[in-house]
Amino acid sequence: MAGSGDAAKEYIAGSAAGVAQVVVGHPFDTVKVKLQAHNTKAHRKLYKNASHCTSRILVEEGIRGLYKGASSSFVGIALESSLFFGTYAHAKQLLQGKYEDGKPQLQVIIPSAACSGALISCILTPTELIKCRMQVQGKDAMHATWYSSPLDCAVKTLQSEGVRGIFRGGLATLFREAIGNAFFFCSYEYSRYWMHSYTDSPRFAGNSNLILAKDVGIGIISGGISGMAFWTTTLPLDVAKTIIQTDPSPLSSRNPLRVLSMVYRRAGLAGCYAGLGPTLARAFPANAAAIVAWEYSAKVLGIRGS
Repeated sequence: MAGSGDAAKEYIAGSAAGVAQVVVGHPFDTVKVKLQAHNTKAHRKLYKNASHCTSRILVEEGIRGLYKGASSSFVGIALESSLFFGTYAHAKQLLQGKYEDGKPQLQVIIPSAACSGALISCILTPTELIKCRMQVQGKDAMHATWYSSPLDCAVKTLQSEGVRGIFRGGLATLFREAIGNAFFFCSYEYSRYWMHSYTDSPRFAGNSNLILAKDVGIGIISGGISGMAFWTTTLPLDVAKTIIQTDPSPLSSRNPLRVLSMVYRRAGLAGCYAGLGPTLARAFPANAAAIVAWEYSAKVLGIRGS
């Protein structure tokens, strides 16, 4: 069992992963959110595709438009990743004592990942609501309320909708995180295990540069694959969450399955997977960066080897 010092280091390494993920992935996320909010309406698509959406943002708002809502993401994702990776590591450690084997164990990974995902959904719901509401604003806001900053968005949401409003989309976020992170960590653990099995070689022994290059390469590939597994599995739930959180009507449904059914009737299967292109384009580099930052930080802090 890790001591309190190692526990604190796990959370620090998780925070580093979150910061890396936002830096690399936020522009892709902005495009995804705009497509989900504006391209799921019947007979009306504001953007032709992800490239058109990106060019519109750059022309109308500049590079800052792609990082709109990023400040709330940095705070939310740093805290979320800290809890996410730290909770997963400790839950896995507790369960792993029952299954002494070097190979990844589904009976360890799935409950650890689902538990961690369910926990962070409580943090992600309000931070993503603020982020999404900031992101869907263009120069001409389509919503009745204009938000000048993430803090202004949080305050106005609380004033108009109360605490319940700031947690709008919580059920969709819970489903997305619990299910998606089980797929994420299964993909990560198994791909990492097999890549290490095939690349472990005496030629790496004693050569720190080769070991670092190998570990970074494995981190990039396993992180990228895991991120794509997460989003391929859960994107429809994310579409529902975005619609629930950005719909200006306080009377709109908050049931993700009902919202998805409505989207399917209006825009078909393509509507349920709105934003798939930028989401997968973001998933590989953003999650690769997160995993490399997590593993490297853990190694620097002395809580894990290769």
